[in-house]
Amino acid sequence: MAEKTFTHKELAKFNGENAQPTYVAISGTIYDISGKDAWKNGKHHGNVAGKDLTDVLYNKSPHGDKVLKGLPVVGKLV
Repeated sequence: MAEKTFTHKELAKFNGENAQPTYVAISGTIYDISGKDAWKNGKHHGNVAGKDLTDVLYNKSPHGDKVLKGLPVVGKLV
């Protein structure tokens, strides 16, 4: 089965609003963060789901990429 790919426009639909799943892209990989309480309603500390948050994760987050461990991967950003 081929890996699912998303454009930036397609990814934007998965912002956690209106019962949509909550996805974010990090370094080209798209993660499903729907089950994370910190991302309720698709928002977390001023960040919005449905976007590429690579810069935020690596340059502004105190957590770094350890928060990605165990998250379901849903595809790739193209």
